[in-house]
Amino acid sequence: MRSPETVLNNLSKHSSDLGYKYERLYRLLFNEEMFFLAYQRIYAKQGNMTPGTDGRTVDQMSIQRIERLIDALRTEEYQPHPAKRVYIPKKNGKKRPLGIPSFDDKLVQEVTRMILEAIYEGHFEYTSHGFRPHRSCHTALTHIQDKFTGAKWFIEGDIKGFFDNIKHEILVNILKERIADERFIRLIRKFLKAGYAEQWKFHNTYSGTPQGGIVSPILANIYLDKFDKYMKMYADKFNKGERRKVSSEYRRLNNKKTRLAKKLKSVTDESVRAGMITEIKETLAQTYVTPCHEPMDANYRRIQYVRYADDFLIGVIGSKSECQAIKADIKEFMTEQLGLELSDEKTLITNAKDKAKFLGYEIFVRSKAFMHKDSRGVMKRFGNGSVLLHVSMDTAKAKLLEYGALRIAKEGNQDIWKPKPRGFMIGNKVEDIVAQYNTEIRGFYNYYAIANNISTIGHSFGYIMEYSMYKTIAQKLNLTMSQAKLKFLKDKKFIVPFTGKNGEVRYRIFYDGGFKRKEPFNGSIVDYIPNTAFVPKLSLMERLKTGTCEICGKKGNLIMHHVRNLNQLKADSPWNAIMIKKRRKTLAICESCNEVIQNHAK
Repeated sequence: MRSPETVLNNLSKHSSDLGYKYERLYRLLFNEEMFFLAYQRIYAKQGNMTPGTDGRTVDQMSIQRIERLIDALRTEEYQPHPAKRVYIPKKNGKKRPLGIPSFDDKLVQEVTRMILEAIYEGHFEYTSHGFRPHRSCHTALTHIQDKFTGAKWFIEGDIKGFFDNIKHEILVNILKERIADERFIRLIRKFLKAGYAEQWKFHNTYSGTPQGGIVSPILANIYLDKFDKYMKMYADKFNKGERRKVSSEYRRLNNKKTRLAKKLKSVTDESVRAGMITEIKETLAQTYVTPCHEPMDANYRRIQYVRYADDFLIGVIGSKSECQAIKADIKEFMTEQLGLELSDEKTLITNAKDKAKFLGYEIFVRSKAFMHKDSRGVMKRFGNGSVLLHVSMDTAKAKLLEYGALRIAKEGNQDIWKPKPRGFMIGNKVEDIVAQYNTEIRGFYNYYAIANNISTIGHSFGYIMEYSMYKTIAQKLNLTMSQAKLKFLKDKKFIVPFTGKNGEVRYRIFYDGGFKRKEPFNGSIVDYIPNTAFVPKLSLMERLKTGTCEICGKKGNLIMHHVRNLNQLKADSPWNAIMIKKRRKTLAICESCNEVIQNHAK
């Protein structure tokens, strides 16, 4: 039986060959090692302890359970269960539907996803950044900073209800362009048609990707890769000229400076020389504030494009009328080729000096240069046309309001930010309150760390969070805010001592890492090169394969016992005590021990 690493690397060898067709893929689903790898990769997510419509979770996993799943796939009797639909609250008070597949379906989908990723990763365009290895929101934003320099307009793309409106037949036909295996295609169709159950009533799915499915993101990327390739072709046709024409005014000033400098060499009269030197300096100063190139050179046009999932941004060097034509062409392509609808109201054409919104950032082009000496000490102009990434004060305010750490006070016509205690946290331990604030501050900072203005916004955000924490702890301990602060202040750090589970004294330190801007990752455009598959050590399956119960030591078939959260376990049983001691949420146990645990849980 071939190892998953060998299987996936063999598939990836042909990924960038767009004319290559893959055959006999379905048989890869009979490889137990692929399922062992899939199990290892996805088991730790807490959502796997939520039962699907079949009532089962990741708990009770075993080699025999995987064998039965493979047998069903081999005979094509395998049928995915409908996803269980639940609703989770959104920030605006509304609810978002969420699909919960059964864990067995998640396993099959993960194996399918790995196969599809190996096939398509080298096929995808480097402009695509969502749900791909070594890609992230930050690589998409870095791509914009690297490639959108000098843009005059932004087109902010919005596809109406993309994930729910993917047309099944179009997706299947796209897959058939690279996959010549009807059994594998039938399996994809089964996922697409599995439907969902809401309040025990079954609903068919006629469009869209599988509800909550592991395979959904890569299917979405395969679908929109058609758009990525269209935009690449569109840019090749649209782009014009090698470089912008030098502006006549800049050329005039530069020529004047050159003539004066040449003439100065032959002048000996000191008073005349002084006047000429002054004139050269004034001319040089004028060149610094005069655009070097014609900003709207009709013989120079460019398009840059980037996509993250169903959000995309286009940078255009050209006229607004050309942007309107681009938008109309994109809308036509989306409708005719992909069966999708581009929102007219939300697909905005924005002047690059204003702020376009993408992935939670505000993006605009610097309209003024700054002077700086180069490595040789020569004063030069830098920055004109460079892309700036900003996080808005409104974004920070919305996050603070969401956390309940901010209240807005009115002073005249001004909104004044004031920290607010978070009453719902008062029942928590002091060290846990500090930990929660640390997590939230780091989460905000980590996401917006590449913003050019993060230092300013971060300090405002951090100040409110810090004093909200002091107020929350003061309320808990029935102290004033100053008393609460001084109680734990040591060497200018807020340090809370507490006793660990083993009786040792530990310390929780409030975040003091600052909000310095981090340099963006500059390697995003090379990530399209297919990487060889990395396969982690199969520790879970190795434990099952040993056949030795981790509670009683008995030999035989084993079952993997899972718990949702290790921190909530109490050492009130032998199995819990073992998991707490080993810091594991899993135990490989024999059938007898498993029966004891299951009876204890009833």
